Amino acid sequence: MEQNFWQKNKVLIIVLVVVVLLASWVVGKYNFFVNQNENITGQWAQIENQLQRRYDLIPNVINTVKGITKQEKEVFSQLAEARTRYAGSTTIDQKATAAGQVESSLARLLVIAENYPELKSSQSFRDLTVELEGTENRIAVERMKYNDLVKNLNANVKTFPNSILASIFGVAERSYFEITEGTEVVPKVDFSE
Repeated sequence: MEQNFWQKNKVLIIVLVVVVLLASWVVGKYNFFVNQNENITGQWAQIENQLQRRYDLIPNVINTVKGITKQEKEVFSQLAEARTRYAGSTTIDQKATAAGQVESSLARLLVIAENYPELKSSQSFRDLTVELEGTENRIAVERMKYNDLVKNLNANVKTFPNSILASIFGVAERSYFEITEGTEVVPKVDFSE
């Protein structure tokens, strides 16, 4: 009787096994995409932590520089506008663009500061500059980790058969966190004079 059951239902059993294996694979891929997206979102949160640290330092730098450089108002307003744009951003792409604009404005501010010997000799300015430098290094590390995660997700979204499943699950490529044009060259800040 047992043999008769297997013989009668052999095709059905094989089809069921294939369906279960296929369903397990699809569920595994779905969980894989969810995990990759969560890793990217978590890494972006680390970038935001460091960006917030930078933005918390900026008012102190501005106030220190303002006391000595009264005529550099354009840079101060650009920096304030870029910070406001970042605060008003709702997507990762908007925040990355605004962060690049802050980076660019901050670099210009530090270049301007080089022209003021009394500012260079200010201990509070030197301390703030060291803190900013450390923060910029941490942002660079977190940006690199974020971009690696994005690269992995994007590669999986583009490859077959993952591309089919990604479109079914609504998983799309993510944007890299790239530096804003013009900020590739870090200004040299030398307070040793």
